[in-house]
Amino acid sequence: MFQGGAASDDPDPRHVNRTDLSGSADLVQARDVHGGVHFHGGDPAPGPPPRQLPGGVAGFLNRNRELLALDRLLTDAHQTAPAVTLFVVAGTAGVGKTSLAVRWAHRVKARYPDGQLYVNLRGYDRGLPVDPAEALDRFLRSLGVPPAAIPADLDERAAVYRSRLADRRILVVLDNAASVGQVRPLLPGTDTCSVIVTSRSRLSALVARDGGQRLTLDILPEHDAIELLRTVMDGYRQGDSEEELAELARLCARLPLALRIAGERAASRPFMTLHELIQDLHDESALWDTLTADDGDESDAVRTVFAWSYRALTEEAARLFRLLGLHPGPDFSAAAAVALSGTPARRIRHLLDQLVGAHLLEHVGLDRYQLHDLLRAYAIDQVRQHESDDERQRARLRVLRWYLHSADAAVTAMLPFNQTVPLDPPGGIEAMAFSASTTAAEWFETERHNLVAATRLASECGAHQVAWHLAAVLRGVYMHQNAFDEWSTTARIGLASARSVGDRRGEAETLESLGKAHFQARQLDEAAECHQAALAIRREIGDEFGTAVSINALGLLGLRHRRLTDSVRFFSEALEIVTRLGNRRWRALVLSNLGETRYEMLRLPEAAELLREALAELRDLGDLGQEGNALFFLSMAEREMGDVANAEANIETAVAIAEEANNSLWLGHWLVELARVRRAIGDPAAAVDILHRAAALQRRIGDRSREATALDAVGEAYQDLGRSAEAVDFHRQAAGVHRRLGDSWQTAVALHNLATALAATGREAEALPVRQEAFTLLSRFDDARTADFRERIERAVT
Repeated sequence: MFQGGAASDDPDPRHVNRTDLSGSADLVQARDVHGGVHFHGGDPAPGPPPRQLPGGVAGFLNRNRELLALDRLLTDAHQTAPAVTLFVVAGTAGVGKTSLAVRWAHRVKARYPDGQLYVNLRGYDRGLPVDPAEALDRFLRSLGVPPAAIPADLDERAAVYRSRLADRRILVVLDNAASVGQVRPLLPGTDTCSVIVTSRSRLSALVARDGGQRLTLDILPEHDAIELLRTVMDGYRQGDSEEELAELARLCARLPLALRIAGERAASRPFMTLHELIQDLHDESALWDTLTADDGDESDAVRTVFAWSYRALTEEAARLFRLLGLHPGPDFSAAAAVALSGTPARRIRHLLDQLVGAHLLEHVGLDRYQLHDLLRAYAIDQVRQHESDDERQRARLRVLRWYLHSADAAVTAMLPFNQTVPLDPPGGIEAMAFSASTTAAEWFETERHNLVAATRLASECGAHQVAWHLAAVLRGVYMHQNAFDEWSTTARIGLASARSVGDRRGEAETLESLGKAHFQARQLDEAAECHQAALAIRREIGDEFGTAVSINALGLLGLRHRRLTDSVRFFSEALEIVTRLGNRRWRALVLSNLGETRYEMLRLPEAAELLREALAELRDLGDLGQEGNALFFLSMAEREMGDVANAEANIETAVAIAEEANNSLWLGHWLVELARVRRAIGDPAAAVDILHRAAALQRRIGDRSREATALDAVGEAYQDLGRSAEAVDFHRQAAGVHRRLGDSWQTAVALHNLATALAATGREAEALPVRQEAFTLLSRFDDARTADFRERIERAVT
């Protein structure tokens, strides 16, 4: 079935289910000595281990005592297993906790061959800290869990995470944690893994309740601080006295972050005496009323060093630095810096290099930059002091429009038939351009957290139209990725923004987005509420196309509930509107939906006619994905009408489309129909081969419902091969999955097949209650196919 909406290109028009991983079947195909094909349990082919550790700080030195302390905690007396599996590195801001943790992690990573996970929890950033559910989502994706298989509930997500880590040797680095609550869901449940946490807090509960060991990181001893200064200045300065270096280190509170910045400032002025530089720093400290480094307030000393280095920047570089504090997300590209600052692109790299060279900015990857949380806080202070409210708002709007129009360009490249909301001109912003869908998809993956943060910032700073536009544009991508967390978050932010300014069109668009998210997550009551509310608004404002989209969505809900008469009514009304509007593609989509409904009602000739009409339109438009879906349903109708030759040709064409597009979502679904056609022409062994491929694809995608459907079809093929005893296990497993998902229709289908297989093996007594359960489940539906199904069950009993 098609998911309707202004962004209607569901990657897999009958949706991908988000479900739990319980009872999953990892399937492997083998051939027995008789040449037959069978399945048996096995682990899926593992992906590459995650290697997420960031690069270490250049020139890291000292801290040998702390590194050795961590080493001793890691190894037991027999050198075979970790003596301690949870480490907490605590210390004041800027003391080098992250550098130490990353350095040590690289040092011991060989002990963790199954990978290393890293997340910056941003517990002390002025923005929102990383929620543990979000961190788990990142980790699970890195561990190979398909997005559709990641549960929404935090506890369930943590359980899947612990299951994935069981019996593996993985090192987990949780950087910049603010609280125990942020950390605890991310702890593995096995002593084969180790966790190192960094925090400004002591996180005492992790030590008291979770068996952690704390290492408190102090400021550097004087000789180590001097050595760090010499390392940064090596090759640039000569003749600096030990006493002057010690004074500079003292003014930096012997904190590594401040020492590196001060050392770089001194290195960049080789002909200025260190005495003069120190006097500059003394003068700078006088500007801070609260600066009392001698009293032990290290954070004030750090801020003084920041100010000292910041004031030495060119005005252009200083302006860029302070504006970067306004960036909505954790890291950014050079192009985002261009948009934020309004600086010409030809200048931005030079300015970014200046900031990196001054240690005021970190270069963390290819075209990726970030501010240390202390430096971000300092940049925000500076932008408030030196930029007017209007200029700050203009900077925010520039970068927000850049994200919006870049996202729109990426959606266009990835989903050429996707229909998004019309946007205002970018207003002089040069958004990203994409020549291929692959580069667009890569950009989305890189910027996914920034796009959510941009939506939130747009709402917070009053750019409400940008907020709901972002939510509407992102909907198309989220539909294809089942990215439920980001989808729900941006849709709700957009909805609140639209409502805050009385933008009824925006309210309808974001309600539609929420409705789609609920629909794909199988939260059908919530989906209906959203789509009905969107429909009421669209009728109120006279949005005919939007009205058709909402009506079509209600038709899809009818299909899911198997209220087929309602679906026909909704689809017919939507079809009349889009036909009158001359929207050919939407006419084809609704025709396909109506054809599917007629098929489910056993009105097969009518279904085939509708699907052929839709197919002609889709081929003329060049929409291959929806063409393949129409061919899939047409093949089903033709096969049931006995026209197996045409059914075979149509489903083979659909499969070829999926293979050419390298689209596993389409392929895994359409292969099941190809297998049914193979059975219909008398080749069940070929069907088993095909179904193995389909089940393996669905397993990797994480669609438990479709995986179960493929397993049920395997059982049917085994029955054709005369191997009903083996078929029993497949039907039983399929029925269990569908039952857990609350899909009464598919549960009844699998139970009927199970009863048939049991009876074929002489186990009629076992088959009877299974048939009874199937019959009872079918009483919830009143369509012709259900009636035919119930009659077959009754005949089997008699």
